[in-house]
Amino acid sequence: MKKLLVLILISILTAQNCYAWGWFGKKDSDKKEVSTENIEIENQGKGYAGTLPDVTKNFRTNESKVTKPVFEESKNFNSSDEIKPIPTDNPAFVNIMLKHDKRSPYLNDIYGDILPQLENILKCIDDNKNVQIFNAKVFFFNKTVEYLQTKYAGKPESNYLSFAKLLELNTHTKSVATLRREAEKYRPYLAYTGSGYLYNENVINQQLEYLKTEIQDTIVILREEK
Repeated sequence: MKKLLVLILISILTAQNCYAWGWFGKKDSDKKEVSTENIEIENQGKGYAGTLPDVTKNFRTNESKVTKPVFEESKNFNSSDEIKPIPTDNPAFVNIMLKHDKRSPYLNDIYGDILPQLENILKCIDDNKNVQIFNAKVFFFNKTVEYLQTKYAGKPESNYLSFAKLLELNTHTKSVATLRREAEKYRPYLAYTGSGYLYNENVINQQLEYLKTEIQDTIVILREEK
């Protein structure tokens, strides 16, 4: 009976030791598998819970670079010591760089206004433009001459030959413009005899030729003015 009890006790102790050694003797991989299964069960429905690779190490961020000027900064740019004065006492600088206008105001008026207008009237006559165009160009010429007459009244320029010629031409252009305007208005109602003779087309063309010659002579005198 004692032997039987001893055998039973040995069997119980042996079974407990085997159980203990079997549990603690499991491999680490088995433990990891159990742990992973537990994580997957816990995080089910919550997305990926593992470790992501670092994808930024192969890319460079676009960082703004500050560029520096290739020239040296002048600290005293606004200083009077750094800026050289204009050599106004040097004739070469004044005559070449500044290019002072050597024409008088009178010549500027002649070359800037009068001559271009006279050339336009000449072209209008040569191209046989209608009465409205011709009278419009003559009107602007008359107004320009009146302006110059007021501007140079009592001044030496008013005694120039070119100035006197301009006044004569101004009167002539106004008379021809008036003749053409009246002919356009009254010609259908007047005969070519008596007072109607003045509005004859041949007479008007003759007056235009006289005016053309006078304009050309005036242009020559104006260009000779120095």
